[in-house]
Amino acid sequence: MTAFFANTLDFFLDAAPWLVLGLVTAGLIKAWVPDDLIMRWMGGRGYGAVVRAAFVGAPLPLCSCGVLPVALGLRRNGASKGATVSFLIATPETGVDSIAVSHALLGPFMAIARPIAAVSSAILAGLLVGKTEEPQAASALEKGSACESGSCCPSKAEPAVEKVPFLKKGLDGLHYAFTNILDDMSLWLLVGLIAAGGVATLFPPHYLAQWGGGLAAMLVMLLVVTLMYICATASTPVAAAFLHVGVSPGAVMVFLLAGPATNAATLMVVKKELGKRATLAYLAGISIGSLGAGLLVDYLLVTLGWTLINTSQYSEEILPAWLAWGSLLLLVAFSIPSLRNQIFQLGRPGKVSACRA
Repeated sequence: MTAFFANTLDFFLDAAPWLVLGLVTAGLIKAWVPDDLIMRWMGGRGYGAVVRAAFVGAPLPLCSCGVLPVALGLRRNGASKGATVSFLIATPETGVDSIAVSHALLGPFMAIARPIAAVSSAILAGLLVGKTEEPQAASALEKGSACESGSCCPSKAEPAVEKVPFLKKGLDGLHYAFTNILDDMSLWLLVGLIAAGGVATLFPPHYLAQWGGGLAAMLVMLLVVTLMYICATASTPVAAAFLHVGVSPGAVMVFLLAGPATNAATLMVVKKELGKRATLAYLAGISIGSLGAGLLVDYLLVTLGWTLINTSQYSEEILPAWLAWGSLLLLVAFSIPSLRNQIFQLGRPGKVSACRA
């Protein structure tokens, strides 16, 4: 039981800074990125929106929990389900930070293969999810109806509202992110991170290391890491440890893709926001993409006689304790309505509409 509580607390501390960063990003997108721009880039059911979402998300340094509020914000501003999932997968699977660490700990081959596989699996999952989207829902998105009920947002026929100061728009966006988005995801995120703590207690890394290589090892890796929480950069030294104890590069690639892309918390939030069919397609895309990448990596290394540069000296990326604890306490504070109202009151009085000014 002690190990369970320790693992769960570690997950909360690991996720908290990224959640805060994700909420801030979502709020600023809400405030400063026009709805019609998001519609042009990520709306509709086409292949182009899914591909663009993958390439927009790939370089961003956000983890699987941190990307959730950003993805939900994009979805509510008009992004299609397929594009939302494509962004949701590509963003945590890779990033400029994780690519650099991959090159240092895993060698140039994995540093190149990892982002290619990440973008490919994100596009595959996005296309699969797009197939589940109802035609009427897609047409509504294409018309730019970002609000759930059209009553609170102005129609195109209405005259333009008065311009809102740049800073006030930013504060409005942050208010929206730390109230609406945080409220909608907090319960499922809490349950998911607790579940991830249980999975990590039952299946520690040394359990996965014993499987070595081959398809069986990849399947076990996929099943276990689907519910665990680990971010892309922090997963890299763990992957180096797996290579050091004899796990095949293909199984390590499955870990690097499926581990950051999903966890119990992400699955619960995706199911609530996008529905059961979209969640199953999301899982199918990650599974097929990561297993396919793992098999291809092992095939190329064996057939072409390539070797990986792996260092046995690795250390986990750990955020400063003050940042982790501070972020967690901040999230707790904003999860209590009366307390967060007082915090926002310090910034400016008055109630903020959930719709974009």
